[in-house]
Amino acid sequence: MPRSCPVRGRPVAPSTGRSGPIGGRLGRVLIGCSLIGSVLIGASGCGSGPMAVPAPTSTVGPAPTPTVVADPTPTDRPGWDELLLEAAGRGDVPAVRLALDAQASVHTADRDGQTALVRAAYGNHVAVAQVLIAAGADVNRKDHTVQSAYLIATAEVGDDPRLLELTLAHGADVRSLDSWNGTGLIRAADRGFPRIIERLLAAGCPVDHINRLGWTALHEAVILGDGSPRYVEVVRLLIAGGADVDLATQRDGRRPLALARARGHSAIAQLLAEAGAHE
Repeated sequence: MPRSCPVRGRPVAPSTGRSGPIGGRLGRVLIGCSLIGSVLIGASGCGSGPMAVPAPTSTVGPAPTPTVVADPTPTDRPGWDELLLEAAGRGDVPAVRLALDAQASVHTADRDGQTALVRAAYGNHVAVAQVLIAAGADVNRKDHTVQSAYLIATAEVGDDPRLLELTLAHGADVRSLDSWNGTGLIRAADRGFPRIIERLLAAGCPVDHINRLGWTALHEAVILGDGSPRYVEVVRLLIAGGADVDLATQRDGRRPLALARARGHSAIAQLLAEAGAHE
């Protein structure tokens, strides 16, 4: 291989010695050789080999500098992080393990702030969540909508406590709040999830916390519930858990019993009355 290649369209200038330009026949021979070399190189490419170098699209300006690409390794390939996010979202345990083995980071988040664990939580992919948590994923880390794996487990996966149990076993903060300044207990009461309510009460989630709407978990069950058996059970559990049955809503000052009767929730109203509630 030649040490360097002349730029196409630019003849190589004759060499210069210590006492001035090389002249005479020798100089003309060198110039001729350089010109011939330029023509040959322009036709066949620089150096040896079967592949010809494509002609430049322009001869204006300096020749482009070749880009040297390093041999990729698992630690410098961001594609593994994306693979981890996608695999977690679809509940693909083998693909999640593959990405983690390639050193994908459990702390990587997408443009919505969702980590692989948050994506797995939304799909209630408990097996994937177990793998991610074992790899160091944070059950309390929130996305841009202020949802964490723990908070998602309280309201977004049905009345299925498996994900909640997993997050509680790995440091879930039961005082964590969502974008409405609501606890997991308030969220579960809104959805009418008795098993989630029971587990959160046992974990010490505040029972009379007031959210941005001025409501507690009991208010949410009465106001947003439909009075069906699952909401009746939620109210029963909240009363047993120490909920203040006479605490009025912050904005309009209405008590749970009055709210239940106004909505025709007779079974709930009976439970509240039996617990000593007043209108």
